[in-house]
Amino acid sequence: MRNRFIGGVSSVLALCGVFSAPTLAQSSNKPTCLYVASYHVGYAWSDGVERGLKDRLAEQCNITEFYMDTKRKKSTENKVAAGQAAYELIQDTKPDVVITSDDNAAKYLIVPHLVDADVPVVFSGINWTVEEYGFPASNITGIVEIAPIKPMLMEGVLASKLPIDQAARAVYLGASTLSEIKNYNRVKSIAEKLEITVDRILAEDFDDWKEGYLLAQDYDMVVMGSNSGIAQFDADAATDWVLENTEKLSMTNHEWMMPFSAIGYTKVPEEHGEWAADSTIAILNGVRAVDIPLVTNRRWDTWINEPLLEAAEVNLNQSTLINAKKHK
Repeated sequence: MRNRFIGGVSSVLALCGVFSAPTLAQSSNKPTCLYVASYHVGYAWSDGVERGLKDRLAEQCNITEFYMDTKRKKSTENKVAAGQAAYELIQDTKPDVVITSDDNAAKYLIVPHLVDADVPVVFSGINWTVEEYGFPASNITGIVEIAPIKPMLMEGVLASKLPIDQAARAVYLGASTLSEIKNYNRVKSIAEKLEITVDRILAEDFDDWKEGYLLAQDYDMVVMGSNSGIAQFDADAATDWVLENTEKLSMTNHEWMMPFSAIGYTKVPEEHGEWAADSTIAILNGVRAVDIPLVTNRRWDTWINEPLLEAAEVNLNQSTLINAKKHK
């Protein structure tokens, strides 16, 4: 059984619903590790990161979890408050290592409060680059999240069977969030090198997303960004909507978007958690964070959604069909 921790200004913010209050493991002689998630319990990506983290780290230290909940509470005010509350928790509990997942923890906790601080920090899930955050620093290391965009786009071009002299046109459909803007920019950059043009549709709510999906059928292929951060998103209704309205090939780098995508080249969130856990263990054993080089993830899974492939009248190569995981 875990104890609930609410105290000081953190207590006020938690009771106001700005962020999810942390949970503390039972005390022991083990060191304390604080895991700060940018988002909320139930968000598939960070749930996977946490699984990988705990599988490796649970026996090594007491783990405190803190959820900033910045996918659902997206105002800058809430993000700043959540970062401040996480920092107050660090000051109160003095963990031996702080572990974070995703961009908002970096932007609103690490950058304003923890760069070159005494506590070691291990980040995970920062999209594509850490240049905007000024990492690494003397007390910071981490794993950067990249997606297998190039092989996904190349598969899409081949499957679309366009005339040899016709450049492919793609559209990115996702949520109107910081992470999705970064993801779109990276997709666009890689696509341009493949002579593919990419537009974007970023949705605020489910109606926007459905309308965007209809507009996307005017393109040669659709890159399905994350639905996280789209208000009132209804997964069951979305599954029916795409099956009824699919005309073009859809593809994604997010496993949780496979109900709405024909093919997937998806990242493995557990890889981030496992790497963060191993780095944390090294730090607890005396290695300095600055001496652990930054890395990027290297694993991905390939998926197909057969009903959507049929709806789009797409024939993939036999190797992909045989080796890909089947979405059910």
